[in-house]
Amino acid sequence: MKNKSKKINEADLALISRHLQRVSFYQKLEKFGYKLFLKPVKLYEQGDGTQRRKANVDVEMTFQLMKDQRDFDRVVVLSGDGDFLAVLKYLREQGKEVIILARGPRTAREIRQFAGSNFRDFEYLKFLIMMPKK
Repeated sequence: MKNKSKKINEADLALISRHLQRVSFYQKLEKFGYKLFLKPVKLYEQGDGTQRRKANVDVEMTFQLMKDQRDFDRVVVLSGDGDFLAVLKYLREQGKEVIILARGPRTAREIRQFAGSNFRDFEYLKFLIMMPKK
């Protein structure tokens, strides 16, 4: 019998490799004690025919933060979305340390002002990580 299965091309291999790297990264974060909530990204077709990626995590993330607030002293939020401002303010009022890790140019101004010195820019971290060692 002849095997008629589709051969994997380079693009497929690159996609698989990226996925495995993400899985490895997620496993390391969990090993370090982080609690991860992953949600698949959905594709939506826009009026002009282009596709937009969206995860719609705002409500779920807010719910989880409120539900688990007794279980942590510090939260690292990987979003600069202004929709989270109310829950982040509440958590700080409850004595929680709130750290924001987001892309500077895409972070809402009110989130940056709220976070102050607890704002970490992905771009700057990338620069630090890629800096040659002395």
